[in-house]
Amino acid sequence: MINFNGNIIAQGDNILTQNRAFLYGDGVFETVKIVNNKILFLEDHYFRLMASMRVVRMEIPMNFTMEYFEEQILKVVQENGFSASARARITVFRNNGGLYLPQTNEVSFLIHTTSLENASYALNESHYEVDLYKDFYVSRQLLSSIKTTNKMINITGSIFASENGFENCILLNDAKNVVEALQGNLFMVIGKKIITPPISEGCLNGVMRRQILALAKKTEGIEVVEEIISPFDLQKADELFLTNVITGIQPITKYRKKEFTNNVAHLLVQKLNESISEN
Repeated sequence: MINFNGNIIAQGDNILTQNRAFLYGDGVFETVKIVNNKILFLEDHYFRLMASMRVVRMEIPMNFTMEYFEEQILKVVQENGFSASARARITVFRNNGGLYLPQTNEVSFLIHTTSLENASYALNESHYEVDLYKDFYVSRQLLSSIKTTNKMINITGSIFASENGFENCILLNDAKNVVEALQGNLFMVIGKKIITPPISEGCLNGVMRRQILALAKKTEGIEVVEEIISPFDLQKADELFLTNVITGIQPITKYRKKEFTNNVAHLLVQKLNESISEN
């Protein structure tokens, strides 16, 4: 028997008592966007999930191919009638057993979906103010670059942003350099130069980050670099924007007393939608 919210119930009625993702954060996940029954950037998502599982020493099932990954996600999307545009999250967690030391490295997975309004990416130009979150710092290590079910920094940072009237916050690493935002990778534009922190600084190896870097490098007149960004550099920028697979590109309109344009963000959203329609 267990006590759940003051009620004594049978332990078998609550699978969370044994779920390692719940008990220890022993899980990794991917969030994908589906448009017209097609998973965008499927290969990137699949290989990042496989890499994440290897990093945390999970056993990858023999049948867990990219085709299987795609089939299982679309099965849920279609069952829920979300084929036009949807968001799906696949969480992979180590099977029950053990404390810190697991009894097995075999895994299970869970997929859930929600519908999305827009199939194509659109630039949200409404007020979007951010500030630094300095209560906790991101470590410059490989674990920081993958999506695990331990997101306590992002959660507490989101609460901080909400309490202080910000739309988002920017995270720093243990060297006090800029890493990313709470819900996406960060890009800074100075003149014709686009800068984003390298993965070695502890930022997420984002799928949309990869798309934007590739598109920007093909754009004439734009220089793209991955280099360290200090908090002081942010106020020198002409533009700041965030990227993730669901939103695409989110311009930042204000940081501290500095307000920003979004010309490069506009251009990249257009190129992003064109690249998707071509594939």
